[in-house]
Amino acid sequence: MAHLELIPKDNISSFRKLAIGSWKTAYDPTVYGTLTLRMEKALAYIEAFRQKTGIRLTVTHLLAKAMAEALRRCPEANAILRFNKIYLRKRITISMLVVQTDGGKVDLSSAKIDDAERKSLRDIATEMENAFQRVRERKDSMMEKGKGTVQKVPYLLLNLFTWFMSFFMYTLNWNMTWAGMPHDAFGSAILTNVGSLGLDTAYVPLVPYARVPILIAPGAVKDAPVVDNGQVVAGKVMNVNATFDHRFIDGMHASVLAKTLREMMEDPFTHFDSLEDVPAEAGSPAPHAVAG
Repeated sequence: MAHLELIPKDNISSFRKLAIGSWKTAYDPTVYGTLTLRMEKALAYIEAFRQKTGIRLTVTHLLAKAMAEALRRCPEANAILRFNKIYLRKRITISMLVVQTDGGKVDLSSAKIDDAERKSLRDIATEMENAFQRVRERKDSMMEKGKGTVQKVPYLLLNLFTWFMSFFMYTLNWNMTWAGMPHDAFGSAILTNVGSLGLDTAYVPLVPYARVPILIAPGAVKDAPVVDNGQVVAGKVMNVNATFDHRFIDGMHASVLAKTLREMMEDPFTHFDSLEDVPAEAGSPAPHAVAG
């Protein structure tokens, strides 16, 4: 079984081939950008969803769903490079980073949602909560096995180890679960909520061995002056900070992604789950979920 389900992309433009040839690794072709969103309606939607269902919906859940829809609309951004050739992913997987604390040691792990574009917010919130719970309690056996493998690698060989793992899992597309490496641990795009740290703006670096070309870092929701009908009023805004791999994602792709995020986040009652169709769960306790 292959590590990922992929389709070779043909008819590559000359610019794209030059971009691929110009940058050997993901260290160089990094593009950063910030999208500032109005959040009044998103916050109202989240509160209404929580009141009806008892589920602690968060901004992270909305962004995960919106990012999955953005990749559905722009499939060329849902890709990886293998042997300098672009391969489109067959599935859309959104991963979120979660902080683990154990004995005073802070670690980062990822929890992922497969086929997020086809799932409801209720499903995403529930699946994320269960995944985070497994990660925090160290009950994700494959993730823990992978970490155990990494811990055994001597420091001197770390660079070589990450290169080989990336080469085997993504360049050769081998399933490496037998070696303790999780299947597609990071997916199509990574979300990490820097707003939970009190930051408005922060840019996450591309991680070459993970082969993820898009990293999204939502900042904290804050009060800010905004313009409504020509008048300056108090509003709620949030920065969505993005990092892209410019070898195969450029302004055209970023435009589609940004437009989709703005459309859905600033008009959530239209684009997310209809509250009339969301079943109420009266009396059910609101589960703990990732902040923000």
